[in-house]
Amino acid sequence: MSDWEVFAIKYADRSGPRRRKDSFIFDDAHDVPHSIDYFMWLLRKGDRTILVDSGYDAEEGTRRDRPIRLDPGDALRPFGLKPEDIDDLIVTHLHYDHAGGLHLFPKAKLHLQAAEMAYATGPCMCHDTLREPFTADHVCEAVRRVYSGKVIFHKGDGQIDDGVTVHCIGGHSRGLQCVRVKTSAGWLVLASDATHFYENIWSRKPFPIVVDVEDMLRGFDTLERLASSPNLVVPGHDPLVFDYFPTDMSDNILRLDRGPTKDVAR
Repeated sequence: MSDWEVFAIKYADRSGPRRRKDSFIFDDAHDVPHSIDYFMWLLRKGDRTILVDSGYDAEEGTRRDRPIRLDPGDALRPFGLKPEDIDDLIVTHLHYDHAGGLHLFPKAKLHLQAAEMAYATGPCMCHDTLREPFTADHVCEAVRRVYSGKVIFHKGDGQIDDGVTVHCIGGHSRGLQCVRVKTSAGWLVLASDATHFYENIWSRKPFPIVVDVEDMLRGFDTLERLASSPNLVVPGHDPLVFDYFPTDMSDNILRLDRGPTKDVAR
């Protein structure tokens, strides 16, 4: 089994007015500012590429007052790729910042947990609090892919390719899945929102947007079990990722597959 190259692509960020209360439950310093970064991830092995999540576009950024720095459709240019070159897109979950750019990748076949589609189109969406991270148009785009035969549903664990697997975590969203990738540094886990920040997993502090706290806490254990090393669990939104992994090609792209340049502080 040959190894994959893995890249994190930052397309947006946000600081004020975010506070630690927006990132952690049961945190004493709840009113201290706390920044967040937004990423997509690209897996590459020879001519084979897999995109993990699609980001969100400028229209969604305006609607939510969360502007983007880079259009997700343009983010692949340093790799010599156009949006229509993406054949496989792993959707970790259907929240706006992970599925808001699905329409930008028209040829992509989506890999999605069946539980996530059921959740995003089911009775839980009658509740404003649970519905808030979703946008109806993004969910409808995923439904349209179902009707065009471009969705592969997974139930729990699933294999995307040699050395690339998905694993249902839940917690933050009912069908949230992480991605496990075989790299030269070992098994790397793209946690996505199974842990937004290093502090969520290392201090076992749940993130406030949560449908099932028990699943979220169990998910931290799963992430550690799937990775070859704690250093190879990559959180979905932490600016500290830039402290541990080197940039590659541009200052918004990180090279993950060779491992961090120093041990991740716990």
